[in-house]
Amino acid sequence: MNQATPQMRDFAGRLMAHESGARSANQRAVAAFAIPDRMRPYLVMLMGNGGHHALLMRALTVAGSEVPWLRACRVGVDGNLKGPDPSERAIDPDEMIEGEVVLVAQLIGLLVAFIGERLTLQLVREVWPKLPAKNLNFKN
Repeated sequence: MNQATPQMRDFAGRLMAHESGARSANQRAVAAFAIPDRMRPYLVMLMGNGGHHALLMRALTVAGSEVPWLRACRVGVDGNLKGPDPSERAIDPDEMIEGEVVLVAQLIGLLVAFIGERLTLQLVREVWPKLPAKNLNFKN
């Protein structure tokens, strides 16, 4: 079981905050599933539909070992991430945010492992060109 590193969690949190443009933690929850969706065209171009699907599935599987509610999520054939059915179990907003941070951290961590830190940061810059340069660092 590979836990998301504190650096990747921090990076994921900054990315989620930028994506949502929100100040509050509850508003940030909406952004996390948007992050894999925004990255999809770039990842498909880089590794094809199958590679993107496998990468997202792996990130979800590893994150699910750390955050149980993520086990109810699925990656659709179209590559979209499907969240748990809200009628099945109410998830505490803090628990939701924690799970989404872990998922994004795992996704970014896998990218760093496969293509390296420099290329991952280039990809992030392409997807989010207005992300402040101070946020483009895994070591903060």
